Amino acid sequence: YRNMWLALWWNHFILLWSTIDGQTRYSIQEELKQGSVVGNLAKDLTLGLSDVFERKLRVASEAGEQYFRVDAGKGELVVNDRIDREALCGQSANCVLPVQVVIEDPLQLHRIEVEIKDINDNSPSFLSNELSLNIAESAAVGTRFPLESAADPDVGSNTLKSYTLGKNECFSLKIKEIKGGKTVPELVLDKPLDREKKSVHKILLTALDGGNPVRSGTTHITIKVLDINDNFPLFEENVYKVSLGEKSVKGTVVINPKATDADEGLNGEIEFSFGSRTPESVLSVFEINPLTGQITLKGDLDFETVKSFDIDITAKDKGSPQMEGHCRVQVDITDFNDNAPEIVFTSQPKPVREDAPSGTVVALISARDLDSADNGKVTLQLAKGLPFNLKPSFSNNYALVTSGALDRESCSEYKIEITATDSGSPPMSSKKTVFVTITDVNDNPPLFTQPSYNVYWKENGVPGSILYSVSATDLDSEENAKISYSILDSKVQDVSVSSYVYINSDNGSIYSMHSFDYEKMKVIEIQVQAKDQGSPSLSSNATVHVFILDQNDNAPAVIYPSSAVLGSLSHQRMPRSAKAGHLVTKVTAVDADSGHNAWISYKLAEATDASLFTVNLYTGEVRTKRAVSEQDDSSQRLLIEIRDDGEPVQSATVTVSILMEDGLHEPILDLRQKAAEPSKKTGRITLYLILSLASVSVLSLVTFLILAVKCIRSSRSSGSCCTRRSDCDDYKNPNRNLQIQLNTDGPIKYVEVLGGDMLSQSQSFRSCMSPMSEYSDFTLIKPSSTTDFKEVISVLDASLPDSTWTFESQQRDREAGGDRTEFQRRHRYFFLLVFFSSSSFWEVNVMIISNLTFFLFLKWICLCWSASVSF
Repeated sequence: YRNMWLALWWNHFILLWSTIDGQTRYSIQEELKQGSVVGNLAKDLTLGLSDVFERKLRVASEAGEQYFRVDAGKGELVVNDRIDREALCGQSANCVLPVQVVIEDPLQLHRIEVEIKDINDNSPSFLSNELSLNIAESAAVGTRFPLESAADPDVGSNTLKSYTLGKNECFSLKIKEIKGGKTVPELVLDKPLDREKKSVHKILLTALDGGNPVRSGTTHITIKVLDINDNFPLFEENVYKVSLGEKSVKGTVVINPKATDADEGLNGEIEFSFGSRTPESVLSVFEINPLTGQITLKGDLDFETVKSFDIDITAKDKGSPQMEGHCRVQVDITDFNDNAPEIVFTSQPKPVREDAPSGTVVALISARDLDSADNGKVTLQLAKGLPFNLKPSFSNNYALVTSGALDRESCSEYKIEITATDSGSPPMSSKKTVFVTITDVNDNPPLFTQPSYNVYWKENGVPGSILYSVSATDLDSEENAKISYSILDSKVQDVSVSSYVYINSDNGSIYSMHSFDYEKMKVIEIQVQAKDQGSPSLSSNATVHVFILDQNDNAPAVIYPSSAVLGSLSHQRMPRSAKAGHLVTKVTAVDADSGHNAWISYKLAEATDASLFTVNLYTGEVRTKRAVSEQDDSSQRLLIEIRDDGEPVQSATVTVSILMEDGLHEPILDLRQKAAEPSKKTGRITLYLILSLASVSVLSLVTFLILAVKCIRSSRSSGSCCTRRSDCDDYKNPNRNLQIQLNTDGPIKYVEVLGGDMLSQSQSFRSCMSPMSEYSDFTLIKPSSTTDFKEVISVLDASLPDSTWTFESQQRDREAGGDRTEFQRRHRYFFLLVFFSSSSFWEVNVMIISNLTFFLFLKWICLCWSASVSF
């Protein structure tokens, strides 16, 4: 029975599908052998034989049984399993199997129909081989006695067609049609019975079908003639119909059929029972009260298994012989929404690229519900907020497609919950979860942990050392996330940066190619590129600044006295009349390093008389500790050690030879004391001279005041006297200070201008003046970051004598690759401005005024003298 109801369900499903036009349909007979060809599926679907294999043509079954398969070599649809039409479709006139054909890559779904034709493979059969009837001898001629119907599972011309009755004396056969198109054989009494003549009649009943050849089935009828109890029970109706819900509880009253018997006594007492051939499927569900005939429910009903029951009821009296009456109860089961919808994946979901356009098919889905009518109507829904939706196709078939942009980096796998809900009351639903994997596309460039890196590296490092390791990450996966590092080509001091460093392409470690010299290079700018291996590849850049840190690798170099630089002794002279604290000379040295490594200290290492001289630790000034006595040697020799503050300490020495002489200052005093006595003839000339000197003095005073006011205003606006802000823009450094040191004691006059912070001697400007110079020249030495001090000294010695006024400067350019010519030009003016704005300017001014006054004075005498002579 279960197969029969399943076949009915299939028939109902097939009828629904048959409303769709344009479907491929085949017809075959049932019971074909496995491998029998149904049709050329590839040809009918316009596919080539290569497409059958490459696109994976296959058959999907909805019934749970795979009755067909595809011969991939020929593209033919062939029988895969035994097909029993009676088991699939029962007594249905049409038997059509729907078959879903799935073509993958890309996904396509086709529906074909296979009509199963009946063959005469079943003979008519009765429920039993023996049939017994009790007929009273008083039965009237023409009385009809219903017989058991035969069953033939075949349909059409192959099904049951007729009955024949064996030869007998009293009975004939009539066929009665009942509602539903069924036929029931009835035994008709043609002649009165006489139990005394013959108490038992045996007749053969044969059922015949319409097949070719004809098949038949038989049953033996045994008729027992009873003595008169000539009234049998009669039901009010021959057929009772009742509807019962499938969720009815046990004990529910189904029906209470009524029967009566005209006899009296035992012949009129009736007992009710189910027919003798009532199947077990009825007996397990229903029960009957033998006294009242009331039928009640004792088992569970399932509309999906059995939709209707036909129950034979027998009413027997207690007469002798017993008489019985018959009726039929038809119980129709009404459906209850007790089956949740089922979700079936016709094609499992495949991974989807994250750049897949909207509408891309992910999977094919179908839904089904075993209930009927509205209880079997199913709708599918997806959870909200997902970039997917369901696109209906036909007959509860859907395609899961994309509906928005996908991003694997945000979500690499979607958990999609599909809900199927029927239209019953109350509705029932079921859920199924499907996982859709998103495959990566190279849409994210590598990203460094920071846009730029600062690295501090000591000079003179070992070549091949690792400077730094940069790191970048890529949000993509697999090949799209594999990163290689490289250095972009750029110039450092007109040399390719790849000459200085190289990078490990796998881990981003940057190595030095050789050691670095801080005095030649302060910073290296490296452009690092991180590139993934996607197609097309993506990249990003980061800047690595490698700052070279100074090491104490340069010893101090002596720049004054200049003769000491050349390796010979420095000869100095001093008067014997010098008092304590007299400035003998000044030793000046510079260090090419920076910071603490360039801090210089001076120390008197050896001396002819250590009690006579002292050396300032920081300035290098050589002074007398006491007054010179007559007992002191006229020739003194000093060995001065110059040390820096680096680690390890670097040092240099200079030897100074001092010759003490008498009367070193007399020429200057004589020059100041010489003057001609005025005569009476030059009285007027003297008056003119006084007026001229007064005018020049007033003019000089006004000039000084103007310069002073200008310097004060400039210092307020720019922070340095006699310089403009625009002149210093190229040398801005918040750690630099301008220090001016003036020394006017002793025979050597000098002003020292220091620019920079306490840890750096990057700018130093010194001017030394001697009142004993017989030259009025002023020499400016151009600063350079790579000054060769021996060359400087050579220039000094070649251009000036030992006692001339000199202006010495040494500048270290912090920015490698700068424009040195422009740098030198700006500093040249800067030195001059600082010089003239310093305290030494007043001494120079006095000398200028003195020379100018003396020149005017001589000019005036000459004019007056020529005038008096001509007069």
